[in-house]
Amino acid sequence: MAYQDTRSRDEAAETPLSASRQGNALSIPLSQYETRRSPFIWERKLLQKLLKLAGGPPVQFELWDGSQIRLDGTSPRFTLGLTDPKALYQLMGNPNLAFGDLYSSGRLQVEGDLPELLHLLYRSIHRAREKWPYWLERLWANHAPRSTGVSEARQNINHHYDLGNEFYRLWLDKAQMQYTCAYYETEDLTLEQAQLAKLEHVCRKLQLKPGQTVVEAGCGWGGLARYMARHYGVKVHAYNISREQLAFAREEAKRQELDHLIDYVEDDYRNIDGQYDAFVSIGMLEHVGKNHYGDMSEVVRRALKPEGLALLHSIGRNRPMKMNAWIEKRIFPGAYPPSIAEFMALCENGGFSVLDVENLRLHYAHTLEHWKERFEENVEHVTQMYDEHFTRAWRMYLSGSIAAFKASSLQLFQVVLTHGENNQVPRNRKHLYDTPAAPESA
Repeated sequence: MAYQDTRSRDEAAETPLSASRQGNALSIPLSQYETRRSPFIWERKLLQKLLKLAGGPPVQFELWDGSQIRLDGTSPRFTLGLTDPKALYQLMGNPNLAFGDLYSSGRLQVEGDLPELLHLLYRSIHRAREKWPYWLERLWANHAPRSTGVSEARQNINHHYDLGNEFYRLWLDKAQMQYTCAYYETEDLTLEQAQLAKLEHVCRKLQLKPGQTVVEAGCGWGGLARYMARHYGVKVHAYNISREQLAFAREEAKRQELDHLIDYVEDDYRNIDGQYDAFVSIGMLEHVGKNHYGDMSEVVRRALKPEGLALLHSIGRNRPMKMNAWIEKRIFPGAYPPSIAEFMALCENGGFSVLDVENLRLHYAHTLEHWKERFEENVEHVTQMYDEHFTRAWRMYLSGSIAAFKASSLQLFQVVLTHGENNQVPRNRKHLYDTPAAPESA
């Protein structure tokens, strides 16, 4: 596959999405330059060096003139096509950021299965980077996440979650619109069954009983609150700062005649008021920012009754590491998945006892595979709503996330905790597994 760019420099200027498509515009550098020259010899050597630094994976580059670059002794399973010289230099300058941008703009083409390629690269690079020189680590370092203070947190959340409910309806589950890790008791569960099983699994861990009160920090489209109210008869105060999600949640609660049990509150988690029998947060801690873990710890401490249980569910790491530069810049501003030690420090600082820690890493990989399958089924619709660059960016995001969980560079922690002096705690885990959490159908 040879590549030739026929657009003029003016036509190829960097442009954001049009205003009509800006639920929250995903601005991607689109600059391309027409080139008719052959690659220079040092450009070929640079790409060979890049492959060596990546650990010699079975990957080859195809340049804009159709020539190919591979390492001696390798049998490439994947081909990466570069459309112009500038793309090559951007990739060498910082592949953590440039790979996603170049793919999104169509200046880097992938021949082969994208999640499989990224999984292979993550594992190969993880082994190879131990031998990288210090200066290269600094050059290619991921940047610090953006602030997650009160005003910045709203901007960060709006950037991702207020793209429009129509967009997320296309590929999330039809049961409760869950945009967090599902729970696959068996691998053959549908996405809907697995997401309902996740909600049931959470409720069992919290030991919910009719008449109790629950506060939820970051409620998404409100599915957990509705599930708790319907199946456990509890009253829920659910906090969120995404107006698009809250509009959907309130409409659904009213339609299902559950609005008398649920109060969806448009406010920051730091402003949670009152005391509750249970505290739950699913998929929000990775947006809190480690500089604000003290805030989160204090909120749980003051909101949880003396004999209450809390559950925090979050993407995490085995060791501290910044979020991939491209994901943080283009998809999830302010994101920082905590390491297990950072997670436990949050618990320690609040004087909590940790009762249970479960890692659902492979469950999230399976969830993402289901999401990507549905996303691909609706690619034409997504492209009509936004544009082809947005579609490619989200394909990259979903594929990269699948790869990251499979390669174990990301984890999914579910942690149950309570006040240190509480002795009314579960003695075992039997209550979690007496019956299947997943419904027979959904």
